[in-house]
Amino acid sequence: MNNVEHTVKSYDSELTKLDNAIARMGGMAESLLGQASEALVKRDTALAADVIHDDLKVDELETEINAEATRILALRQPVADDLRTVISALKTSSDLERIGDLSKNIAKRTITLSSGTPIGAVHTIARMASLVQSMVHNVLDAYLERDERKALDIRQQDEVVDQLHTSLFRELLTYMMEDPRNITSCTHLLFIAKNVERAGDHATNIAENVYFLVTGTHPEDERRKDDETSFTGLEG
Repeated sequence: MNNVEHTVKSYDSELTKLDNAIARMGGMAESLLGQASEALVKRDTALAADVIHDDLKVDELETEINAEATRILALRQPVADDLRTVISALKTSSDLERIGDLSKNIAKRTITLSSGTPIGAVHTIARMASLVQSMVHNVLDAYLERDERKALDIRQQDEVVDQLHTSLFRELLTYMMEDPRNITSCTHLLFIAKNVERAGDHATNIAENVYFLVTGTHPEDERRKDDETSFTGLEG
């Protein structure tokens, strides 16, 4: 994990334990997003209910990581690389918890949508979700491998998610203008699409955490946002 091997072996074990917990939590968050997307496409309310229930496990892991990180800060008083490891674990667990929450939000709206008329835009949302799911998977690899270059590559992918979201926003507005009966379902889908886009933002946050973890600095260029919708800020 770190270039310097600690004299106290238990200290290395504690830092490794943080990495392992992030890996487990990330795997759960990635899986929840995939299941939420699948439930939306298949109109599977039972699977959506599972996503809502299983989000509690993500929350529990965040609590464990926060407790362990706080304990290390208090007892070990880490500096340099070790301090960045602990700080990055805290930040990353927070982003993963939000991805879990966003997946839960998607699942809740999926249950509501299941009784309405199917709308083809769900497949565009599924493509968005698949891309974000891939971002989450790869950024966790970058985190565990301490690979800042891979993290920067993932950071750039957020632009593609934003472009898909803008395109989907316009598609759903067209559905609503063509037939007012679609307004309720399309409104739910607009919120779902925003949830997916926000999950991509959190994956990008983790990529920036990785860059900081490895280099001790933040990326020099500002993150580009290609989202032209007026739905920014809505996650519910």
